Amino acid sequence: MSKPSKKFDSDPNTTGHVWDGIEEFDNPMPRWWLWVFYVTIIWGIGYVIAYPAWPGINGATKGLLGWSSRANVAAEIQSAEDKLAPINAKLEAAELTQITTDPELGPYAVSAGGAVFKTWCAQCHGSGAAGAIGYPNLLDNDWLWGGDIENIYATVKHGIRNEEDDDARYSEMPAFGDDYLEDDQIDAVVNYVMSLSGEAKDASVVAAGAEVFADECSSCHMEDGTGDRAQGAPNLADAIWLYGGDYDSIKETVTYSRYGVMPSWGNRLTEAQVRAVSAYVHQLGGGE
Repeated sequence: MSKPSKKFDSDPNTTGHVWDGIEEFDNPMPRWWLWVFYVTIIWGIGYVIAYPAWPGINGATKGLLGWSSRANVAAEIQSAEDKLAPINAKLEAAELTQITTDPELGPYAVSAGGAVFKTWCAQCHGSGAAGAIGYPNLLDNDWLWGGDIENIYATVKHGIRNEEDDDARYSEMPAFGDDYLEDDQIDAVVNYVMSLSGEAKDASVVAAGAEVFADECSSCHMEDGTGDRAQGAPNLADAIWLYGGDYDSIKETVTYSRYGVMPSWGNRLTEAQVRAVSAYVHQLGGGE
């Protein structure tokens, strides 16, 4: 270890520590700094007494002032709800078909519905409502159960194929690959379905596929493949596909079926919110 540096008579005392010959002077802290430090200690003690501070098993200490950020947010939300209560009551009482034509309700429903959509629906349908694979595009006119506002409302309120609402939309396509159709039959019907809206992968089996389609698929998708909204059976002749319209995607659909689920929003949102988001979706451009 190096020796301490030479100490002069005018130097203050040192702390007694030496690092590689370097000693540390024992200079006192500035008086103003000490007073600020003491004040912060006193302030900290007062804060933990007055405000929630120490975590416990079931929550933090309440503090003498009883202040709560959660309570403040809840109060602000309640205040907003109280202000909107009259127009929400009017929205709940209005005929669905008259909402967007009402000069007061229309703009409010679209604005409020947009907020609901971005909060609860955009995760699946996209922020612009254009959908994704397995999640319907709400901007076009291809609707499984109808795109008028009454049908949109019913779909939003009750959902699709969920087990929480007895009135949920429900349809189920059989898995034809489960010992139901032979591989060559599936290949043929897939090619036939592709031919309804474009070109088949193998045109030589389209005629055979048409026979399979007539026997196994036409009861739901209709003889011309245009579907049946009442059953939730999609139109196969418009080149709009929920899970993809290429050969492999259609084959997977026919072989294994699809079973998309949408939750029942009537159990999560208020009646006014359900009506508002229905109005919002209806006016996006694809509503009928």
